[in-house]
Amino acid sequence: MMMRRMILFILIVVMPLISFGQDYIYSQFYNAPIYLNPALTGQFEGDLRVNALYRNQWSGLASDFSNFSTSADLNLHDINSGVGIIFNRSNEGTAYLLKNNVALSYSYIIGGDDFTLSFGLQAGVTNQKLNWDKLVFGDQVDVNSGYIPGSISGAERPNVNSRFYLDANAGTNLVYGKFMMGVAAHHLNRPDESLSGFQAKLPIRITGNLSYKLTLVDDQYDRDGTYLIPSVVVYKQQNVTSFSVGSQFKYAGINAGIWYRNDGHTSGNDAIVFSVIFDIFNRRTNGEKFRLGISHDATTSKINYSNTGGTSEIGVGYEKYYKNSSSGGRANGLRCYDFY
Repeated sequence: MMMRRMILFILIVVMPLISFGQDYIYSQFYNAPIYLNPALTGQFEGDLRVNALYRNQWSGLASDFSNFSTSADLNLHDINSGVGIIFNRSNEGTAYLLKNNVALSYSYIIGGDDFTLSFGLQAGVTNQKLNWDKLVFGDQVDVNSGYIPGSISGAERPNVNSRFYLDANAGTNLVYGKFMMGVAAHHLNRPDESLSGFQAKLPIRITGNLSYKLTLVDDQYDRDGTYLIPSVVVYKQQNVTSFSVGSQFKYAGINAGIWYRNDGHTSGNDAIVFSVIFDIFNRRTNGEKFRLGISHDATTSKINYSNTGGTSEIGVGYEKYYKNSSSGGRANGLRCYDFY
């Protein structure tokens, strides 16, 4: 019992401190395309796309580890470009470490008879804020009973508890036949996110994604066929490398998937992810589509599921053509690949 209480204490109090410098990762990466890779800006079937994704990490704990991302982007097919805006927010633990980021995104697309190659840039501003009064230090902890209620630490307070910094990202993505592959680099300018006065540059995060769309039952309209879509996404930031590998089964407006995620640490195993996507409506003539995605991560690491309660995500998306759009009603040209 004492061991379990100490594990939970470490998760709730210490994890927010050691998580500085590591980005959060979404299980439903396909429902946060601009977060995954700026080169995916404007890469969809339609003229307008809106996405929102919320992640509640370790929902069985009393502390709050949550992330939220929402974006809107336009497919400017007449000038072979995509433009968008994204807002990201994270709340980490009892220390109430809050991060708010807003960024503009742009992509340029080169198309051929059987491929689409896009290049993306993203730049914005991040605000990081820490509630110092919520932090717990060693002189506030008893080895037997844990946190000492009402105790005051002798740790020296920092001069500031909030910081703004510029952040820049870039990426490229290639669609070739039934393959999609991409790579992105985030925090290219290595911004200093320290609140203590000592420099703490944010490590560059490299993301790679690869998917293949295997046709099981063909259809005149690509979107209404039946497919198996195996994918792998790899993340590397500083000395941590993690990956997610799995597959999704897509039939008309229903998409179900299962994934294995490795967290890159000594234990390796992190979670098994189950996901399902519903396209509430999906009209061929104007590309209008409303999407609901739900997923749950069942923790498989040494922390175990009984302690954390797992992690849940819910995402929504909307796509449409403008009225009288010059590209409306197209049946899956190179710009309108639909992997998920």
